[in-house]
Amino acid sequence: MIDSTRRFSDRVEAYTRFRPGYPPALVSALLEKTGLDADAVVADVGSGTGIFTRQLLDQGLRVNAVEPNANMRLAAEAVLSDYAKFNSIDASAEDTGLADNSIDLVTAAQAFHWFNNEATKAEFERILKPGGKLALIWNKRNVSQPFQQAYHGILNEHAPEYGKVNHMHLGEDDIACFFAGNGMELMHFDNKQTLDFAGLMGRLKSASYCPAEDSPHYIPLVTELVALFDQYATDGVVDFEYDTQLFLGAVDSADKCSR
Repeated sequence: MIDSTRRFSDRVEAYTRFRPGYPPALVSALLEKTGLDADAVVADVGSGTGIFTRQLLDQGLRVNAVEPNANMRLAAEAVLSDYAKFNSIDASAEDTGLADNSIDLVTAAQAFHWFNNEATKAEFERILKPGGKLALIWNKRNVSQPFQQAYHGILNEHAPEYGKVNHMHLGEDDIACFFAGNGMELMHFDNKQTLDFAGLMGRLKSASYCPAEDSPHYIPLVTELVALFDQYATDGVVDFEYDTQLFLGAVDSADKCSR
């Protein structure tokens, strides 16, 4: 299996163009719950192409964007370099290079499932200031929607790595044990993309589990996706719905996850 820090190297363009942002209501709730002001310092870990980093910068926060994948990091730098409070860091979640007790808030948007381990937990506790918080965020596809149920079935059948790396298989208990005393607050927000077929294909190709075009799985997957789109599209588009989840709390590396 490809090293997780390199999985998206050939998917940067699709990721930048077709991945959704995060609901403004989530950002507002995060600021309200943490009480952060313009002097606050954030570490956005696994920051990728900077989708959530930009939303934090737009709130006037100082953001250290920590990303080990060179292609994704360079893409973020290309679009965010004009922000005075943006700092791009070539580092991993397990070893961010940030100073002890220097961070008010650690965020991980659509990334934590790649570094859910005790070394990361200890690193987050090291860099957070006393009273600092961790926010884990995912756009999780709304599988109660019939289109998403069928889409999920197609991926299970034709994308062999889907079941291995899909973040949707990470359970709430796995996440809760990362927080001090298993204590966290979970908030839900509605989010969606409206996609034509090119957008739907771009969204698929941005995922690490999408088969390569020369894979024997690719054509059968696309064939079924065409039929699915034709079944559910209205005026040439489908709504790609998400339940966006925010997990917020403190971190204590002395609490071990029983995995």
